[in-house]
Amino acid sequence: MKRIATSLFCCLLPLSASHANDDEYDSYPASPLAYTAPDSELLQLENGVILEGSDLSGLDAYSSGFRITAGFTPWYLPQIDIGAEIAYRESDEVPIASGVDSMLMNTMSLGGALVAGMRMGTFSIYAKSGLTEWRGETHSPKGVDDSGTSMLHGVGASVRVNRLISRLEYERIDAPTLSHLNQLSASLHLPF
Repeated sequence: MKRIATSLFCCLLPLSASHANDDEYDSYPASPLAYTAPDSELLQLENGVILEGSDLSGLDAYSSGFRITAGFTPWYLPQIDIGAEIAYRESDEVPIASGVDSMLMNTMSLGGALVAGMRMGTFSIYAKSGLTEWRGETHSPKGVDDSGTSMLHGVGASVRVNRLISRLEYERIDAPTLSHLNQLSASLHLPF
C-alpha cells in the first residue's frame, strides 16, 4: 500500500507542476528532474521511468564463531566471580549500511573481555567489557570503514538449579559495521 501511494504521488507531482507559469522558468537552463522522498524506495525520472529499490540482502549471509571463558572465585570474596573471555566471530555476505549506501560485507573479529559477577544464592548477575579487533572485505567504493578496534559491552544473569545453569545475556559491539553481531542469547550449561 505504501508503494502504491508513493507511486501515485510521484506520478501526480509532475502533472501539478506542469500547470505553473512556464515563463518564469524559461531563463533557467534545462536540467533533468527526479522526484523522490528521502526515505522512499521509489525514484521517478523526468522521462517517466520509475526506479524501485531497497536495501541489499544476501542469500548466503551467516555469522558463526566461538567463545572461550575462564574464571575463578577469590577465596576471601565467595560471592564475587572474576573471569575473562576470548571470542572469535566470522560473518559472510552480511548487509550493512554506510551513509546512504547499502552493501554486503564479509567480516572477521577477534576480541577479549573482562567479566565480573556477583552471586546471590542461586541467582547471579554479571557484566563484561573489552575490545574487539575486526577486519572487513567488501566490493565497494573507498571511504567505507573496513577495519578497526571497537569497544564490547555486555550484561547477563544466570540461575543455577542443582548442576544445571540457565543464562540470559546481551552483548553489544560499538561499531555500526558490526551491528549484526549485537546479540541477545539464552543458554543452558551443565558443568562437569
